[in-house]
Parts: sequence; structure tokens; C-alpha cells
Amino acid sequence: MLKRLIFSILILPLISSCQNMKTTEAELLGQFNKDKDLYLANFDLKTDVDDAHAAAAVATMLADERFKGVTFHAVAGTYGVQDGLYVPANDLFEMAFGSHWSDAHTDFKTALSEVSALAITVVDRGGKIWIAEGGQSDFSAALIREIAKRSPNVNLKNVVHIVQHADWNEEVTSPADLAYINEVVSYHRIPDGNGAGNGTPGFRKDDVIDWRKRVSDERLITIWEKAIQIGNVYNAADGRYLNESVMQGGLDFSDASETTWIFGFNDLVDTNDFFREFSTGSER
Repeated sequence: MLKRLIFSILILPLISSCQNMKTTEAELLGQFNKDKDLYLANFDLKTDVDDAHAAAAVATMLADERFKGVTFHAVAGTYGVQDGLYVPANDLFEMAFGSHWSDAHTDFKTALSEVSALAITVVDRGGKIWIAEGGQSDFSAALIREIAKRSPNVNLKNVVHIVQHADWNEEVTSPADLAYINEVVSYHRIPDGNGAGNGTPGFRKDDVIDWRKRVSDERLITIWEKAIQIGNVYNAADGRYLNESVMQGGLDFSDASETTWIFGFNDLVDTNDFFREFSTGSER
């Protein structure tokens, strides 16, 4: 009887604690807690067509079984103060993200309202917000101001994480917005995703990539076809940025490097590595 009592008092709590630790570890995908957190994929789509490819890459990752349970939302049109024409990609975003996206290009105010409502719900339940900044941070700054206004007691440094990979994106973010996010949230500046071997996967390649050998899911094939079509139609069109990799028939989804950093796939080397890692998609 005494041995059973000692077992109940001393051993069972340890077993329970270990089980809880394993459960907590299982909830994480990289740095992301699938039970609590929100992943935001922001794309400026101005004026480079690379965001079309990056949206397809993000959709490919989200379709992977390991991402099951991830709460996500994409935002199109999160551009800053740069000149030039927008790359329209609404059809692609519908295909890639379904109802989980907002159009900040057409209606900034509505997009901000939609995303802030989602973000505050996550914050109120104790989750974190991870923003993959595939462009500038003007929209993110507006979102953070909304969170600060509606949830004034939240520790934004702990709750909001912005991941950025490109000098140019920072240069054409409104200076006031860039200074604001650096001050109030956790801002992670990672190496440029355009080149490999710098500590971040290099997701830009001039050569033609036979991605069809790796992507077997029909939905993902359709998404990649649409993304490549948009890239070919709008690359350098009407004064838009000339993406030489796209011009040569290659792929540029360098703005997906923030996403691989968030979810723990930063050891990937390049585009070929990406398609090897996420070779099988599944319907969401």
C-alpha cells in the first residue's frame, strides 16, 4: 500500500509532466505552434512577378501533411511606397488560399479589418502572429497599430514576429512604418532568399526546373501553372520590373524564404531542394 502511495505521489506526476512536454513539442512546426498561432503570408505584387511564384510555393508547403492544422491567411497588395504597376493575381490567390486571403490592393481598409479581426482572436487566445513579409511592411504596421489599439495590454514584442529577407523591401517601406515595427514587435531580418549559401535557402534559379516530376497533386499543378503564366504575362510589362530569372524560364519564389524560416525548413539549399522536400501535396 505504501509503495502504491509513493508511486502515485512521486512517479505519476513525473510521467504526466513528460507526456505534457511531448505534447507541447508535437504542437510545434519549427517555431510555429499549430494549436495557437497565426501565419500571415504577405505579398506586395508590385512590380515584380516573383510573388506569384512565391504564392505557389507557399500553397505547396501548406498542402503538405505536416502543415495540417496551421491557421493561415494571405494578403495580396501589401506594397509600400515604390512606383510601378501592380501584378494582378486574384485568380491565383483564390486557387492557392481559397477563402483565406484578403485583397489590400483593391480595398486596404476591408483587408485590414479582416486580418486584424483574425489576428486579435489569435492574440486573445494566447497565440503568436508570424508574418512572412513577401514585400514591404506598410500593411503590417497598420495591422500592428490596430492590435495595439484594440488589445493595449498585449506585449507586442512577444506576440508579433515579422520576418523579412530583402534590402529592397525595406528601402521602399514607408520609413515611419519601418521604424515603428522595429521598435514595437520582434523583427527578424534573415539573409536574402535570392541566393543560396548565405544561411537562407536560395529560391531563385535562372534555369528551367522540371517541377512536374516532383509535384503530383493536381491542385498544386494548376496553381503552379497559373503562377508561371502570370509571371510570363506581366514580367517587365508596361514598365514593371524585369525579372531575368523568369525571363529565362526559371523560377523565383525567393519571398518564400521567410516561410521556410518560420516553419523550420531553413536547411533547404535551393529550388531543387524545395521540390524534393515538398514533392507530395494533399488537398486541404
